[in-house]
Amino acid sequence: MAIGQKITTCLWFDNQAEPAASFYCSVFKDSEVGKIARYGDAGPGKKGDAMVVTFKLEGREFMGLNGGPIFKFNEAISLVVHCEDQAEIDYFWEKLTADGGQESQCGWLKDKFGLSWQIVPAIIGELLTGDPEKSNRVMQAVMPMKKLDLQKMKDAYDGK
Repeated sequence: MAIGQKITTCLWFDNQAEPAASFYCSVFKDSEVGKIARYGDAGPGKKGDAMVVTFKLEGREFMGLNGGPIFKFNEAISLVVHCEDQAEIDYFWEKLTADGGQESQCGWLKDKFGLSWQIVPAIIGELLTGDPEKSNRVMQAVMPMKKLDLQKMKDAYDGK
């Protein structure tokens, strides 16, 4: 897989870049693990361990770097998944919270590697912009939710 994007997101892992890339590729369609650069005699990691793993998710290129425990993921960065319907929201929510992931508020979660994701309906922009009264009702409905309920969001927008 040749890197073809001008800008690629690099995700810093302690030592889980390879299993993380494999996991993410199992969750998303049109995904693949690309090249893996391994540490050699010069280090600084253990010889043979993955240093950098390239991968594509839904056609977008990412890089995982095994840089050690110096930096940890936090909510200052998240990946947003735009879902067409509730079934997609449910699918990504279940997959990304599995095996130690954590639910948060308003459609946010952390996966088992600590990376933050926002699992949102593709129409969220329409529901939260435009008529301030409708948008406010949607926001009031969303605030107590963990996994987003698209029908409740639409009902709030429609004043039901």
